[in-house]
Amino acid sequence: MKEKTYSEVIANAIKSYLKEDDWHFSFDEESGLFEYGLSLRSKIKKISYIVDVKESNYIVYAIAPIGADEEDKKMIANMAEFELDMIDGEIRFKCFVDCDGITPTEDMVRHSIHCPAAMFKRYGAGIVDIIYGNATAKEAVEKCEKATEDEMRSLLSELMEGEGGSEFSEMLTKLAERLGVPEEDNDESSDTDCVPAMIKTDLFGTEGDDD
Repeated sequence: MKEKTYSEVIANAIKSYLKEDDWHFSFDEESGLFEYGLSLRSKIKKISYIVDVKESNYIVYAIAPIGADEEDKKMIANMAEFELDMIDGEIRFKCFVDCDGITPTEDMVRHSIHCPAAMFKRYGAGIVDIIYGNATAKEAVEKCEKATEDEMRSLLSELMEGEGGSEFSEMLTKLAERLGVPEEDNDESSDTDCVPAMIKTDLFGTEGDDD
């Protein structure tokens, strides 16, 4: 019998979460690969998942159903801001989880699976704009992040105006004081202007790519 090259402990932790959360998936006992799909409410309607279990880590790949034209160099260059297969134009998001010396918890598995979906939901419209609208990567990302910020401001405004709005406003003031956010001198500024700027991260890095 061929020796397995992945951790059954890690695989079982992932399998346990997927079953508990009612995901429909397949698992290859020989290679340690999980496969399943997820529908999204975004410009990209569905993504495919591959979870590749190793001996001391696992990698979650979320793959878009659309890809960049590998013969369109400008499109490939713009899409390269995301994780991209330069040969066939496949667009994916990767989440690496280091499990050296530990068994992944339910929260670890949940976050590693939901994070790629959240990224595609947030940046899906930008990916579509690059492929079909000739947008640059900078334009596409800025558009997506502006839309997210506008949604946050709208939600905060609704909370302020609704029942318990004064308590919520007081909570924001205390949070701003704790974070050291200065008060606005302009009396006409809205309470939602204190929303901090988006924290930028390297969303599509290659950390842990050991395969």
